[in-house]
Amino acid sequence: MVTHSTIPESKYAHQIKHAIDSHSKPLRELSLEIHSKPELGYQEVYAHKILTDYLEEVGFKVTRGACDIKTAFIAEYESPATAPAVAAGKRVRSVGFCSEYDALPGIGHACGHNLIAIVGVAAALGVKAVLEKDNLVGRVRLLGTPAEETTGGKLLMIERGAFDGLDACLMSHPSPRDGVYSTILSVGGCKVEYFGKASHASASPWEGINALDAMVMTYNGLALLRQQTMPTSRIHCIITSGGQAANIIPDYASGKIMYRAVTVVDNNKLFESIQQIIEASADATGCTVKITREMEYLPMPNNEHMASRYTEYMTGLGVHYRPREEQERQPSGSTDMGNVGHYLPGLHPGFNIVALNGTTDPDISNHSIKFTAQAKTEVAHLASLRSAKGLAMTGLDVLIEPGFAEAVKEDFEKIPKTSAEDYKMARAAISAGGCGCH
Repeated sequence: MVTHSTIPESKYAHQIKHAIDSHSKPLRELSLEIHSKPELGYQEVYAHKILTDYLEEVGFKVTRGACDIKTAFIAEYESPATAPAVAAGKRVRSVGFCSEYDALPGIGHACGHNLIAIVGVAAALGVKAVLEKDNLVGRVRLLGTPAEETTGGKLLMIERGAFDGLDACLMSHPSPRDGVYSTILSVGGCKVEYFGKASHASASPWEGINALDAMVMTYNGLALLRQQTMPTSRIHCIITSGGQAANIIPDYASGKIMYRAVTVVDNNKLFESIQQIIEASADATGCTVKITREMEYLPMPNNEHMASRYTEYMTGLGVHYRPREEQERQPSGSTDMGNVGHYLPGLHPGFNIVALNGTTDPDISNHSIKFTAQAKTEVAHLASLRSAKGLAMTGLDVLIEPGFAEAVKEDFEKIPKTSAEDYKMARAAISAGGCGCH
């Protein structure tokens, strides 16, 4: 059963909205600065600096280079009433928000991480304003999480304790449409390397072992496998190296493969099929092969109570959502926030940056040049602040509304434990090097 907010919105919601709106100008500047200087995963030095400098200016305790990751950070605030409460043995709740700020190669902020950066900052500022003004007991933590587009900074930060002690963690993502219940897929990724034997392609081709042939066979094999996969599964592949010269039999070829599914179990089955194709290509050509698993993101579970509450607040702010069933039928991308959502209660809705009235544009989609351009518009900024308000109000409910955090945790406990166990096995393979030689 979903609980309904008992917090007097006229008081706390107004404070959150006012606090976020009062920071609109500097947040817009931060967003545009990050957008103008796109940085790839674990290279977000500039974004890390300007975000942490600003957070320190507005009263957060900031840890730069958190978790021994150069471009990660943790910014925290607790009200003056918190220490006495802890000393008295009272339960003190903590809520977290995530900021992302890495870009994509070649097309910059085509996923709008400049906006995700300021959504996290704005939401944390909104909760801080209420805790500070009313001296309520509670903590708010903003986590700067690098490399979401590649290997997942959140995974390392989970393992190194950055999310420990939080009762919930929330973030939102820019999109061509508004949604809370879209299906966010699990994803795995691997690097494939074939090793053959070089030879003159004209004088003695029979003496060579063609590594590119093996990689091409794998590429074509994956294309054929797609017909036998679930409609919600995805396979992507690129060839990253195919030889040095046309008149030399390539002794080395490599590629990158990504695979997605609705569940971790299906994702692991998909990898097994992919692995069979990779190894069969090696057998057929006489090559040896090395497989390195590089990423494993879990599907994002929807916390029913936080999703419902966020929807309620965003509807009050003017957002019109499609029916839940329609949202759920739409497979989305993947995110390392899914790993957070399996570690503690999490929320990851999407917000429309095309228009505030819900209008969509089929020509604007994530990971496209047009999305890069849209991510720096005024409407995208306003949509970001609106989403931050919904996140902040929901996060505040976790901190201070009686019974809400307990209901959120109860829903979290319903996540199938087999998913987490499968994930641990996959992570162990990556930690061990993830290599399968054949």
